[in-house]
Amino acid sequence: MNIAYWIVAGLLALFYLYAGVMKVIRSRDQLRPMMAWVDRMPLPVVRALGTVEILGATGLILPPLTGIVPSLAPAAAIGFVFLQIGAVAVHLTGDDRRITLNLGLLATASVTIWLATGR
Repeated sequence: MNIAYWIVAGLLALFYLYAGVMKVIRSRDQLRPMMAWVDRMPLPVVRALGTVEILGATGLILPPLTGIVPSLAPAAAIGFVFLQIGAVAVHLTGDDRRITLNLGLLATASVTIWLATGR
């Protein structure tokens, strides 16, 4: 793994770890100011998304760091690409049309895939 991967994947993992932990531990009322879509989703779905984000962030960092199944890192990044495609769809079908962050995360996850698989 190169330095560029660690920078991009590290920042992506930090973002998803933070967002995932918030979705897992905070109430719907606490999440609403930052995530308007939480009112349209059942709370167990929000919690499950948070858990997926935490696991994905772990998958970006631990496998390449330990050398144990390092192919999980690009798999985690691919999962984040699909997650953001779904997030864009959720935003566009609701009243919240702010997708700039989602598109940025989609691009960052795509770059992470490229960095993880490129030699």
